[in-house]
Amino acid sequence: MIEAQNLTKRYGSKTAVDGVTFTVRPGQVTGFLGPNGAGKSTTMRMIVGLDRPTHGSVIVNGRPYAQHAAPLHEVGALLDAKAVHTGRSARSHLRALAATHRIPNSRVDQVIEMTGLSSVAGKRVGGFSLGMGQRLGIAAALLGDPQTLILDEPVNGLDPDGVLWVRQLVRGLAAQGKTVLLSSHLMSEMAQTADHIIVLGRGRIIADAPVDQLVGSATATTVRVRTPHIPQLQAVLAGAGVTVSNSEPQLLDVTGLPIERVGELAASVGVVLFELRTMTGSLEDAYLNLTREDVEYQTDAAAGFDPRAVLHGGAQNFNQAPAVPAPPFDQNQSFDQNQQGVNR
Repeated sequence: MIEAQNLTKRYGSKTAVDGVTFTVRPGQVTGFLGPNGAGKSTTMRMIVGLDRPTHGSVIVNGRPYAQHAAPLHEVGALLDAKAVHTGRSARSHLRALAATHRIPNSRVDQVIEMTGLSSVAGKRVGGFSLGMGQRLGIAAALLGDPQTLILDEPVNGLDPDGVLWVRQLVRGLAAQGKTVLLSSHLMSEMAQTADHIIVLGRGRIIADAPVDQLVGSATATTVRVRTPHIPQLQAVLAGAGVTVSNSEPQLLDVTGLPIERVGELAASVGVVLFELRTMTGSLEDAYLNLTREDVEYQTDAAAGFDPRAVLHGGAQNFNQAPAVPAPPFDQNQSFDQNQQGVNR
């Protein structure tokens, strides 16, 4: 469990994190979201003792990170996948980390296999692609079989198989009762992975709720109706608190009325419906609504410009077999020092 209390970090006159209080509980995946510059990375660095809070405190599994006698067994963190000695092989890097905590080499071999790095484990890290580096960072985070995992953008650079593997991995770890804090800018992936969401904006918490609750409170539920009798239906739907928009021919989007009432009103005036369904908001919609005023740099889309109008109007067990092995690399295709982005 991670517990932050009035956590604050200032750099001179700039406040990066401003009095945040939150709890990341075991047994679930907690998504950590926010625009660039919101304070996410600084908060994660304070959790693992890389930055000292100006005020407040944060503890992991009951004590500050620095007070754990064997931190790799308590907390596994992926904050910067590039923070490795580029002249070492992946296996040498992991064995060096393991030696600091007397973790056996068998566990090193296990996490190498678990993360799909077996074919490149003897290669120098300096030649790794972005996705391979991310896998190595995840392997290092898993090395001590920790109770708590903190992963900053773990799917960055991974191909679709790798993204699916990370999703299955973190959900499997949460199902084992572990604490998982996961940062990502991929809202669609976060919606499929996280159980709970914490959103930061300008260093402050602007949301802290289960995913369904967050989406429900930050987005409007719309009833979509398709009918050839738009004027008749619009007339009967009009009322206080009801919004009706006509975005396409024969199509109405209605907010402020439940779907049952829309159907009843249509039937009352003999309007034939070709479509009647509820449109719920997405996590991306909720996130954009929550952070609209907290982004550092507003794009045209964020400011209200629609580009479409321009176009077309538990316990440590090092010997336990990994439950979710990663898809292996094709060494001939993946090992490319100049490759950036998605592995091919």
